[in-house]
Amino acid sequence: MLTFIGKRLVAGVVALVVVACLTFVLLFTTSGNIARNIMGDQASEESVAAKAHELGLDRPLLARLGSWLWDAVHLQFGKSYFSEQQVVSAMVSRLPLTLSMVFVAIVLTALIATLLGVTAAVKRGVADRVVQVMAVLGASIPGFIIGIVLVLVFAINLRWFPAVSKIGPTSKPSVWVASLTLPVIALVLNGIASATQQIRSAFIKQLELDYVRTLRSRGIPEREVLFRHVLRAAAPAGLTVLSLHFIGLLGGVVIIETLFALPGLGRLAVDATTQSDLPLVMGVVIYTVAIVVVVNLFVDIANGWLNPKVRVS
Repeated sequence: MLTFIGKRLVAGVVALVVVACLTFVLLFTTSGNIARNIMGDQASEESVAAKAHELGLDRPLLARLGSWLWDAVHLQFGKSYFSEQQVVSAMVSRLPLTLSMVFVAIVLTALIATLLGVTAAVKRGVADRVVQVMAVLGASIPGFIIGIVLVLVFAINLRWFPAVSKIGPTSKPSVWVASLTLPVIALVLNGIASATQQIRSAFIKQLELDYVRTLRSRGIPEREVLFRHVLRAAAPAGLTVLSLHFIGLLGGVVIIETLFALPGLGRLAVDATTQSDLPLVMGVVIYTVAIVVVVNLFVDIANGWLNPKVRVS
């Protein structure tokens, strides 16, 4: 098992380094005159050249990449071009909101999708058709449309929740709950359809195998057969789907945070991209990829524990 974990960890680190290098090269070769963007169109050529020298933009690209990688190993990602704030500080202040929203959404998605998927797989009649229709409807509606409808109905018309986030540095837990309820619901509704379908398919596939008929012939209660044996056998497929959904949430949260004016990591990424604040963009990319690597590592460990064949392969 340690060898299995070691291989996955090395693969994750290699992926992180490759993504960092490619992102750095693409950003700094396609952003035009960065110093001019910072100083504005009215700045003189001397001022622009001085700013470029101050930021090290006049150095060769590979030299800048090497310096950035060395600093990144020591968890230093530089300063924002515009606010002069340390990139790490800017991200750490916004990361808890994004991660809490994504974590709650993925937990609720897992619980609801498992319940609906198992119900649809076991009761292959009306319940299955209802779940299928709900899954198709959920998959066909974009997340931002769901968010807009939730804002119009529950925030503007009914006034049950705030239309714009009121979360601040000293906000009470009740303010967090009120501000994050609609965004979490939007994220759950947007991704629950595909998760339900995959869990249903994995459960049906297990129900058709011989070991299920053997367990039933031995007189083992149906509930124990379903939730102790079949669910565990179908869990790896469900975990893989949820890990992919988690990665999708990290991308979808950008739209949701912008829609609900949430001061999270996704909103920071949008603002940094708009301003061409490349150190912030790089920091957000690396943090996001690192989170994905960690989540995939835990999913691989869980799959290896549930299915020994995974460890062998």
